[in-house]
Amino acid sequence: MVFLNLSAFIKRITGRSESLLAPDLEAYHDELSSRIDGASVLVIGGAGTIGSNFIKALLAYKPAKLYVADTNENGLTELVRDLRSNPDLNIPEDFKTYPLDFSGPVFEKIYRAEGPFDMVANFAAHKHVRSEKDHYSVEAMVRNNVLNAVGLLELMAEQPPGRFFCVSTDKAANPVNVMGASKKLMEDVVLNYADRLHVSTARFANVAFSNGSLPAGFIERLHKQQPLAAPRDIRRYFVSPEESGQLCMLACVLGNNGDIFYPRLDADKDMVSFTRIAEDLLAEYGLRPDYCSDEKEAIQKAKNLDPEAKTYPVLFFPSNTTGEKPFEEFYTSLETRDEERFTSLGVITESACAAPDAAALKSDLEKLFQRNDYSKKDVVQLLGKYVPGFAHEEKDRHLDQSI
Repeated sequence: MVFLNLSAFIKRITGRSESLLAPDLEAYHDELSSRIDGASVLVIGGAGTIGSNFIKALLAYKPAKLYVADTNENGLTELVRDLRSNPDLNIPEDFKTYPLDFSGPVFEKIYRAEGPFDMVANFAAHKHVRSEKDHYSVEAMVRNNVLNAVGLLELMAEQPPGRFFCVSTDKAANPVNVMGASKKLMEDVVLNYADRLHVSTARFANVAFSNGSLPAGFIERLHKQQPLAAPRDIRRYFVSPEESGQLCMLACVLGNNGDIFYPRLDADKDMVSFTRIAEDLLAEYGLRPDYCSDEKEAIQKAKNLDPEAKTYPVLFFPSNTTGEKPFEEFYTSLETRDEERFTSLGVITESACAAPDAAALKSDLEKLFQRNDYSKKDVVQLLGKYVPGFAHEEKDRHLDQSI
């Protein structure tokens, strides 16, 4: 199989030969240096695609202290190897990684003993619409994205960092799934602490070939000689892994208190379908798509694939699972935006909803989760109480039920 230059391929998919954020990184270089050089930084969820690229963007400058926490021990190992192998990064002498849960007691010990930090950035979250299945899965999602966020904010309020950043999602604008609603609620909770902490967050596009994403799955399917499958009616904005880290770094370091950042992308020019990515990826390997009518045909053709064949089985189908939108949005008509401050970024300076009382929210969620008879519908209804406009689309089918 031919070697794939993934970075070059992503540039062709996005249509950008240089980073979307290049103009703003250049314009604010001196200010970024003055705020990052010598700073102490704590990154939560730093082993994932966005968190690790945030760290790389940060290490273009010279922080004095960098601690990284993540539950993925193997991911942290790869992060260290990746960083240490990159000659362009300024890894501080005081650099440590911790395989642990940020909602647990060991993390609290680290924070209280090693803080306060100049910057704290949190990337630990449920990020997949696929994680929404039943009441167990949505409770886990809400606990991680909302209740754990409340716990972290309370911990930081004891020793406030200079800046706190928490990653959000484009699915928080007009959410139709629990993941998007939980992220919107997380944003509102974070903003509720703006009188006690300096906070900012960012909504952004799909990260091309990020861990667990459908495009990354295409590569896995090719390596395992399995068919490629994708919804034909879904289009998404995409940023590169590098751009995702740079966007979050700019939002963390330059954001005003309460800002929500988003990339300025054009729906007509910048949205890409998953089917196009699959077809273009096959072309990179010298293959043409062999369009199949159902899963059985696609799987059988992949099983009997001729090694010399120049075609590869694909299955493109209409989206029929809970929580999928045909396209995504970065903001709503009710939110106040500033598109003058940065070249490639917009900033929501006033969110659409009043920030909920964290104590009341936590109490309501815990009371629901302590019941033995609660349902997924009950969780959706409670989220609707705190996220006005949450229009959940239940199709009684989730992504785990298809290839």
